[in-house]
Amino acid sequence: MRLLSELLFASSNHHKYLEAREILQRSGIKLDHYECELGEIQSDSLRTIAAAKAADALSQTNRPVIVDDAGLYIDALGGFPGPYSAYVQGTIGNPGILRLLRDLDRSAAFAAAVAYAGPDSPPRVFESRVAGTISDGPRGSGWGYDPIFVPQGHTLTFAEMTGKNHISHRACALELFAAWFTHTPR
Repeated sequence: MRLLSELLFASSNHHKYLEAREILQRSGIKLDHYECELGEIQSDSLRTIAAAKAADALSQTNRPVIVDDAGLYIDALGGFPGPYSAYVQGTIGNPGILRLLRDLDRSAAFAAAVAYAGPDSPPRVFESRVAGTISDGPRGSGWGYDPIFVPQGHTLTFAEMTGKNHISHRACALELFAAWFTHTPR
């Protein structure tokens, strides 16, 4: 399989890059990492945030680029933290989320928006959502919300799984992108 190596993955999060690289390699797409801080607009829409970040990354690199934005949506908290998940993770973290959910329903979903921008293309966004629940406590070794998110139909958290990169919100969005990217002339 010939690997396409024209794409940059723009992010300051090395974990996201490693996951994206593994997932896209299955489709013959090779990613290079463009480590950067991107401007993040305030919006309730992952789609809008991802598109703006892709446009920002393209303006910095002038090369085809993808970015990822993700959010954890907890039903009992009205969808919080949603697009503010990175901020919440950095402030109250998983212990704070677990405290907020004490005695509440633990239904949740993890969503991802992957945005592509190229020199002759406006940003194009691919979205995915995986339903699940929040565990009673952190399990497994992983980053972000992975130790507390159990996808629907499973008993393990993302952090406990060896096959997370086949079923995660990010994997599903990246697979949608890969199907489009590998079949669209540029």
